Amino acid sequence: MVDDNVDIRRLNTEVLIHAGYKVDAADDGAVAWTALQLFDYALLITDHEMPTVTGVELIMKLRVEDMKLPVVLMSGTIPTEVLNQHPWLQIQATLVKPYSVPELLTTVKNVLRPGRHTRAPAGPPQNWQRLPAANHSRIS
Repeated sequence: MVDDNVDIRRLNTEVLIHAGYKVDAADDGAVAWTALQLFDYALLITDHEMPTVTGVELIMKLRVEDMKLPVVLMSGTIPTEVLNQHPWLQIQATLVKPYSVPELLTTVKNVLRPGRHTRAPAGPPQNWQRLPAANHSRIS
């Protein structure tokens, strides 16, 4: 769970833990990138509008590194133009803020449903530049 807003991050984390999921939380995309390189996760839920590394930039890093992790992108404004320009990002779901607790839980359940991800996401175009890795190592 990645969100720079402490209240949203805390609420989402508590809701997901209460629903039976194991959750790590990060306060920005750079911190999340470090965690994603160190640990195996079943799902990435990330805000888009964050100061250091945006949600889309984080997803680009995932795909450039050929990580097949399913992704839920949440934001007050979904960057549809950017997503349309980069279909290889393969975002499984979006949540427009403000969303409800049932919307969050239903989205996570649907994305993690067995057999949902039998097709590997297409990789980035050959000429796509690699994004530099973050140097942060804490998870909050």
